[in-house]
Amino acid sequence: MENQNLVKEICPTTTQEWVKSGALLVDVREKDEVRELAYDVPNIINIPLSEFEERFNEIPKDKDVVMVCKGGGRSLRAAGFLVNHGYDKVVNMQHGIARWVQKDFPIKGNTSIVSGSDSCCSTSGCC
Repeated sequence: MENQNLVKEICPTTTQEWVKSGALLVDVREKDEVRELAYDVPNIINIPLSEFEERFNEIPKDKDVVMVCKGGGRSLRAAGFLVNHGYDKVVNMQHGIARWVQKDFPIKGNTSIVSGSDSCCSTSGCC
């Protein structure tokens, strides 16, 4: 995976707004992780990072795309990959499903796998 400097990042609250506007979420967690706990949103596909380079063409270039994962690191790598392959409507969701769960946003599955403290909000502007 390549340079990630050009990737815009948004928080889970902003992601909710994007979802309501029809954005596609792309979850890059592995399939077993998604079986345990999944984002419950209407437009979502799962392309595990381990398969990403072979399957990224499944993501439409003409649609707003939010990359997601458990903590925001893997999705940032995947978002950087997309930007470097001509995608200009892609952003990364910071803090991943861990923050999503803390915000009580819709999920399916067992939230105990992401429980614990997350000190992501040490910077201003984090939602």
